[in-house]
Amino acid sequence: MLRPDPGAEGTVAKAREAGFDAQSYPLFLVAPLPWTGPEPHLVDAVMFTSANGARLGGAQLARYTHLPAFAVGGATAQAARDAGFASVESGDDGVQQLVPVLARQGHRNILHISGRDIRTFDPQGLRIVSACVYAAVERGNAEDLLALLTPGMILLVHSPRAGGRLADLVPLDRRSHLHIVAISAAAQTNCGEGWASASAAASPNDHAMLALAAGLCE
Repeated sequence: MLRPDPGAEGTVAKAREAGFDAQSYPLFLVAPLPWTGPEPHLVDAVMFTSANGARLGGAQLARYTHLPAFAVGGATAQAARDAGFASVESGDDGVQQLVPVLARQGHRNILHISGRDIRTFDPQGLRIVSACVYAAVERGNAEDLLALLTPGMILLVHSPRAGGRLADLVPLDRRSHLHIVAISAAAQTNCGEGWASASAAASPNDHAMLALAAGLCE
């Protein structure tokens, strides 16, 4: 598992319950950032594209919990509920497919709770204001990571940024006996070439990723 805590802890637990010999080597550390959002009456809905946004948004999120929330993935939706949002709708096909859902329901002014490093997307006519509430800072190094890698290992990649960092740390001549299971097509692409196999989960969640990993073990 290459994702940062606290998500890594949950993923490792699920993997071990499924029978995997799982370990974690986070490529990032996440930390909250000070932030100021718009006045709540100027916002129609709140959008979360990462569970860390809900987990690390802090006390300010309480200003918006009366609004409908929309989340990418079930884990992110649950984190939003844990943060106090009563009305949470989730989608499993990424932010680009979530935006039309907000539009169809009549929402026009959206507060996007996000990390500092976000991928651009088409707002499709919506007015989206981003509030960066956390940062993911690179950790680890190539020497330590390579010492952990053994032939046949399956690497779970939970974001496009993690895929890019993995590609930077693992040289081409060390990839041919390692398998990639990515949370999305973008994350898979950023891992680069030369792996024994590389696949993207049908849905952006641990369940779908672990199902792919199980298939590699058969």
